[in-house]
Amino acid sequence: MKIRDKILIQKYYLNVFNGIFLALGLMLLTFGLWLFFDRNNLFSVLFSSGENQLVAYISCMLLGIGSVITFTSAMGFLGSVKEIKCLLVTYMSVQILVFVTQMAISVLIFMKKEEVHNQWNNRIDEVISEYGNESLAEQEPVWNILNAVQHNMECCGRYNVTQWERNKNKENGTQIPCSCIKSSLKKWFCDVPRDSTYSMGCEEYLNTWFENNVLILTAITISLLITQIFLITLTGQLFRNIRKNNIWPNES
Repeated sequence: MKIRDKILIQKYYLNVFNGIFLALGLMLLTFGLWLFFDRNNLFSVLFSSGENQLVAYISCMLLGIGSVITFTSAMGFLGSVKEIKCLLVTYMSVQILVFVTQMAISVLIFMKKEEVHNQWNNRIDEVISEYGNESLAEQEPVWNILNAVQHNMECCGRYNVTQWERNKNKENGTQIPCSCIKSSLKKWFCDVPRDSTYSMGCEEYLNTWFENNVLILTAITISLLITQIFLITLTGQLFRNIRKNNIWPNES
C-alpha cells in the first residue's frame, strides 16, 4: 500500500475518534455547566452553601477538562486535514498530558469516593437538623429540595421518620414535615399521627441518585481514556507517514 493511501486511512480513523473525543468532552462540559448553574439539583443545593464548596470545585474541574478537550479536538482536526506536522505533534503532546491528568484525577476520585459519600450523608443529616429554623432562612432552597424528594418518593428522613426527632425547630415533639405525608400544605411542619407518615427512609433513593451520577462520570472518563489511546497511536503513525511522504512521495 502506498504511503498516501495509508495517510488517507489514518486521517479518516483519526477524525472519527477525534469526533468521539469531542463529543465526550462536550458531555463533561455540559455536566460541569449543569452543576455550576443549576441550583435546583440535589447535589448543588447540598454542597454549595456555607464553607462547603465541593460543587464549585467539581464543576470548575469538569469545565476545565471539557474546555481543554474541545480546544484539543479542534487542533487535531486542523492538523490532520491540513497535514500540519507541528500541530500534530502539539496535539499528541496535549493528548498525553490530558491522559496523565485524567488518570491522576480518576485515581483521586476513586480514593475520595467514600469520603464524599460520607460527606453527602452527613450533609443530609445536617439539613434535617436545621430544617425549619427561622434564623436560617437562606437554607430554604435546600429544605424545599428535601421536601420535594420526600413528597415525590414517598419517603421520610434519611433512614426513617424517627430521624426527625433530632430536629429542635418543631413546636412540639409530635410534629413532622408536611412532605412526609400525602399533603399539599405549604408549611414546614404538620401535626399528624406517627403511623400516618411514609414508613420508608429516603436513603436508598438518595444513594441511587448519587451512585448513578458517579457512574455516568466514570463511564465518560473511561471512554475518554480508551479513545485517547487510539488517538495518540493514530496521531503518531500519521505524523510518521506524512514525514515519509514528504521525503519519498512515490514510495509504496
